[in-house]
Amino acid sequence: MHFGTITLLVFIMLTNPIRLSAQENRQDMSKQEIKAKLTPLQYKVTQEKGTEHPFTGEYWDFFEKGTYTCICCGAKLFDSDTKYHSGCGWPSFSDSPYKDNIEEVPDYSHGMVRVEVICKQCNAHLGHVFNDGPKPTGIRYCINSASLKFIPKSK
Repeated sequence: MHFGTITLLVFIMLTNPIRLSAQENRQDMSKQEIKAKLTPLQYKVTQEKGTEHPFTGEYWDFFEKGTYTCICCGAKLFDSDTKYHSGCGWPSFSDSPYKDNIEEVPDYSHGMVRVEVICKQCNAHLGHVFNDGPKPTGIRYCINSASLKFIPKSK
């Protein structure tokens, strides 16, 4: 291949609006904008893939009716109808009616093999998903409270 052709192909790949599904429709916020909007814990969890300590988050033992949204971009993520008490110390959900807003990606960090859950709209780290949840789904979305904002159901 000619050097000019390679350069052109690289340019097209870098500037092409077509991205992998994980990159589609992402909301672009600068690190400064995100940092100004979030508490230090929220930033550590959502932007640095941190984990809050179990049994300390605002929503781990919270069961009011409503919707849980992404703390960074406001995308709807989970409903209280699928939230359950798993005993793990983090908010747990057996399903999401907003699967278009969440993405599951392999996570090989810390010498483990897990599935990370991220917000598809802004790439915020939410938590992990496991196959030890209740029937009928058998799924447990284990989500950090620091990545969520709760919107109460209107009465």
